[in-house]
Amino acid sequence: MQKDQFFTRRRMILAGAAALGASAGTAGTILAGGAEKTPRRAAAPVPGPQARPALKGSAFRLRPLTGDGPPRAAPRRLKVRKEPILQISGRGRHMMLTFDDGPNPDYTPHILDTLAKYDVRAMFFVCGECVADDRDLVARMADEGHVVGNHTWTHPLLTTLNRKEIHSEMARTSDIIEDTCGERPQWFRAPYGAWNRAAFQLGAEMGMEPMAWTVDTTDWMEPGTDTIVDRVERGAAPGVVVLSHDAGGDRSQTVHAIREWLPHLIDSGYHLTVPRRRV
Repeated sequence: MQKDQFFTRRRMILAGAAALGASAGTAGTILAGGAEKTPRRAAAPVPGPQARPALKGSAFRLRPLTGDGPPRAAPRRLKVRKEPILQISGRGRHMMLTFDDGPNPDYTPHILDTLAKYDVRAMFFVCGECVADDRDLVARMADEGHVVGNHTWTHPLLTTLNRKEIHSEMARTSDIIEDTCGERPQWFRAPYGAWNRAAFQLGAEMGMEPMAWTVDTTDWMEPGTDTIVDRVERGAAPGVVVLSHDAGGDRSQTVHAIREWLPHLIDSGYHLTVPRRRV
């Protein structure tokens, strides 16, 4: 089965499941106060930048998944939360950018290029099956200072799985991220924003905090570049966590949109940040 067809079908599930994530995010949503913006010209086709060759990870990043490597260190268990983190704390005009479902060789390199152009770090919640296909891209994420999070292996609706199945989805993904980047992920995001008790408990046992979002760009619906840009610019506010996607379908609109809204946010005084690494 082709991965794009698989993602297209699961997006049909998202139409019904998105309400779970939306309802969870409502309490923490912070919206900008309707500041007047300078009208933009009609969007013209934007030529894509030449994708840079994926960085080759060091030997430890690309070590085999199985074999005679050292045993994995037991993760530090965390307190079990009852709801995901919806926004970031701190003073000033800080926001966080997150991308789900990747990596994808057609779109992720362009997003990484744009982030590098403006010296911005982001979080990438990756699916294990995609990492297996494009490990160099995930190594590049880590090499360039981005945070790599766990988004399960196959992007299932966790509320339909039993505890053993959820554990497998999460643990396999943490394993391949560690094998690719050299350390286990410290953040987890449930597919479709559909959380349950097992996901919170297992995530805490594996040393991962649950991260949701406050602004959904709805780029998974492919609503048009202008709509994606407007959702980000209108939702911008201190503490906001923005949800976008770098895989799971045609993400060319996302690639074009970030080239427009990212410099706008920076010019508006926002600082794009990522969580500090726990030691």
